[in-house]
Amino acid sequence: MSNSPSIDTGLNETAAHLSQSMAADVLSAEVVRGELVVVVQRASIVSVVKFLRDDAKCQFTQLLDICGVDYPEREERFDVVYHFISMTRNERIRLKVTTGEETPVPSITSIYACADWFEREVWDMYGVFFSDHPDLRRILTDYGFDGHPQRKDFPLTGYVEMRYDEEQKRVIYEPVKLVQDFRTFDFLSPWEGMQSLLPGDEKASETPPKQSA
Repeated sequence: MSNSPSIDTGLNETAAHLSQSMAADVLSAEVVRGELVVVVQRASIVSVVKFLRDDAKCQFTQLLDICGVDYPEREERFDVVYHFISMTRNERIRLKVTTGEETPVPSITSIYACADWFEREVWDMYGVFFSDHPDLRRILTDYGFDGHPQRKDFPLTGYVEMRYDEEQKRVIYEPVKLVQDFRTFDFLSPWEGMQSLLPGDEKASETPPKQSA
């Protein structure tokens, strides 16, 4: 929750201004738990971002981050989420657009050069394609990597593993052959789930020496 009513007032004013000025492009704009969240038409993301940067009542001149969220049960399963800050107004804003596995999202690299790597990361991790991006390549995984690791249906062990082969003197890729998932979760905290003593824990059970009078 926000600690200052004046902050919420300013965010509500920004939300109302954006909804009125970009009525055809903004699907919703509301303050949620002290944060301004705006849902935008996918095709309008470039014009909305440009308005937020250039409008005198907004001045969101810094792009902080672009990330993805996966909701496999939805028809358009991905959210692309943008975070901006206005140093002049001391406000932050979160934009959201939805998209599917094969529907591109317009790139905003023409407005913010730093969007280049952010969009590449979303492409790499989720497979969201950004149209008009100048160099949309993988950025965190290898160029030959199969799949997109942060999709919720991506297997925990991945599809392939790589290793250096001494006979071939090169790195090779092989299908993962584990019988079960590499990671298992018991939903306990590390302390509740620990069944054996850690090195040094045995000292806690030792009887302390008696102190001489």
